Amino acid sequence: MTRGNFSINFMKIRRIALLLSAVLILGSISLLMSRGLNLGIDFKGGNLLQIELPEPTNVSEVRSAMSEAKAEQAVIQAYSDRGFIIRLKTDSDEEVNKVISVMKSKYPGMELLRLEKVGPVVGQALRKQALIAVCVALLGILAYITFRFRFRFAVVSVLALIHDSLITLGVFSLTGREISLPFIAAILTIVGYSLNDTIVVLDRIRENWKHVSKEGIINVLNMSINQTLSRTINTSLTTFLPVTALFIWGGPVIVNFAFAIMVGIIVGTYSSIYIASALLAEWYKASPEKR
Repeated sequence: MTRGNFSINFMKIRRIALLLSAVLILGSISLLMSRGLNLGIDFKGGNLLQIELPEPTNVSEVRSAMSEAKAEQAVIQAYSDRGFIIRLKTDSDEEVNKVISVMKSKYPGMELLRLEKVGPVVGQALRKQALIAVCVALLGILAYITFRFRFRFAVVSVLALIHDSLITLGVFSLTGREISLPFIAAILTIVGYSLNDTIVVLDRIRENWKHVSKEGIINVLNMSINQTLSRTINTSLTTFLPVTALFIWGGPVIVNFAFAIMVGIIVGTYSSIYIASALLAEWYKASPEKR
């Protein structure tokens, strides 16, 4: 293998990429500490209303009524042409009664089939379960890659996944988008997607590792990334396009899930090419491993 075997010298700007990622991570942590996250009813508590309207109505009309009641952030889900489930972030009885009053005035004959309050204890339990799920997933990934490849590969893979998750959380904090249970599913999906992409690159690095003493770690990493580059780009594009369609036309229930996946694909593709490989390069230069 020689330098002519690869066309793009990704590792030339590896330290700039690491610096950029460090800035983004610090920015995300700062946003999370200062602004926090816009937690939805699943985590913060609130009220759930199930209503039946006297005539067929679409979600946009119901949302317009919610705006009149000053409940713009309500999550509205239609289960029939006349039936709707409305999730309100507020736990104030006064605000809930105001929503019911506005709906009844706008839709005479409306039936309130169900009114449930989700307390903060449930929200705390869900937050704890979500954190445990992510931590268990990361530990499992660390163990598997250590067994399948080597410990250094496992560590840089997990750091890349943490990088992707933190930046995604920072984007949600910056944009103020609501965090609900589908978002946790999105984070785990991002972890799986990014890991799959990173594993493809690391597998090629493992195959080329026997040349590291002759070619040097930088050449081996560049060649490995270039050899998998077309696969990385094709996978990212074919995943990004349908998720973008979900974001545009998926409706309010799925839009935040789709947005998280979109951010995760962009950040995950970047981290697969730069972060995991750049960390591996710096680690190897600091402490060479010839096995």
